[in-house]
Amino acid sequence: MSTIDPGVWRQIESSRPAGDELIGRPAAPDATPRLLAAVDSSGRRHLLVSLTPDEDAFGDASSRGLTIATEELTLRAGEAGRYINIACEDVAGHPMLDLIGGELAGRLTGDGSSPAESVARVLAKWRRFWGRLPQQLLSREAQIGLYAELWFLAYWLIPAVGISNAVRRWRGPHGARHDFERPGLSVECKGTASTRGRIHQINGLGQLEPPEGGRLLFFSLRVRDEAGAANTLPLLCGICRRLVSEDGDAEGLFDTALIAAGYLAAHEQEYSKTHWRVLDELLFDVAADFPRITVRSFAAGMPPGVEELAYTINLGTFDNLIIARRAAEATVILRDAVG
Repeated sequence: MSTIDPGVWRQIESSRPAGDELIGRPAAPDATPRLLAAVDSSGRRHLLVSLTPDEDAFGDASSRGLTIATEELTLRAGEAGRYINIACEDVAGHPMLDLIGGELAGRLTGDGSSPAESVARVLAKWRRFWGRLPQQLLSREAQIGLYAELWFLAYWLIPAVGISNAVRRWRGPHGARHDFERPGLSVECKGTASTRGRIHQINGLGQLEPPEGGRLLFFSLRVRDEAGAANTLPLLCGICRRLVSEDGDAEGLFDTALIAAGYLAAHEQEYSKTHWRVLDELLFDVAADFPRITVRSFAAGMPPGVEELAYTINLGTFDNLIIARRAAEATVILRDAVG
């Protein structure tokens, strides 16, 4: 999914207008001249969709953090016109505004919808994510976990089942029990930077329960924080973006999953400071002797007063459960069950 180039905002924010005027420039000139990026005298960012006199107005009061109205506006260059004005009220929402702008630019190129319809559809898609924009950086543990999921997606699942199938299976960020799910097969992904080996934190009794009537696999990615390594979380995100850019629907699903996982491009400079060297990547079968605690581990049920359980596993002595040490060895398994 395309997004608004940060350079556009830098150019217009360097010279704020006075009074009620706005200063703006094309937000995505290669896609459409109808979408402008603009700022007002207080520094608020706006997306402006130009309207002809006969095109319908649009307004929306249900998107928290955004103000949307159709207005007659004057730009500092002396241009006056009628616009759907999408104003961002929260600086934390700037990355999301860029995603909205990128999708709007694509829709305004001529998908047959009116500008008002295009704005309504894009806002409907992104509204549920707006209210839970991450305000802080992901923790180190969360970064490693996301890195493992993206590594599995890019290098194991997409080559096996294709872009669309792979991205649609990425359900962990949306609250699913396992990171990748399809009827008949689930894959739980974990990353670790432990110097002791394949040490992984398991969250809850259900995380290593197989899907109903299906099979559970466990993907273990072991990494080392190493200044000379080439891998970073933003770099891996970029690799995934290039892969999914071939499929418009998958591109949108990928972006929404990233946001649901707590990842925003606004934090990429900080994430880029940590470089990861991948030490090993292994796919395990969660068979009967896989180390895990489930509800079945308690014959009489969970002890009274215990509501949740987190524990640590060490896979260092469970090589007998490894079913793939490289992506190519898992292609048939993933394709048969997931494709």
